[in-house]
Amino acid sequence: MLHFKMYEQLPPEAVQIRQEVFVEEQGFEVEFDETDHYARHIVLFDDETPVGVCRFYLDGDKNAYVLGRVAVRKEFRGRSFGLMLVQEAEKQVRALRGDKLLLAAQTRVREFYAKQGYAAEGEEFLDEYCPHIWMSKAL
Repeated sequence: MLHFKMYEQLPPEAVQIRQEVFVEEQGFEVEFDETDHYARHIVLFDDETPVGVCRFYLDGDKNAYVLGRVAVRKEFRGRSFGLMLVQEAEKQVRALRGDKLLLAAQTRVREFYAKQGYAAEGEEFLDEYCPHIWMSKAL
């Protein structure tokens, strides 16, 4: 049975998934940062197995919540788990009375977010040599 758990601190399940996806698969070197200390982390479980993760936090400078680190373990892809994580984050942000969600999408998955109603903002930029673009959605 699928279910979400939300954490105020970075849980080991999220560390494991992000390590697998962003470090081992995609080659990012700076995966864990200070944002992890104040972000809320959502983990999607299939029974007791952690299958996906994301985080979100309020960015006072941007006056919006920021979604990031959306990742699904390789063996669980193709089952809409990424979509479920994004929708759960949107639900949680709405519950906190947030009305806008931003994210820095890897440009290769830009269309995934566009299908969920996110619009590109500004120019592409590099994050550890990987092209990204800011996207936003009114909630």
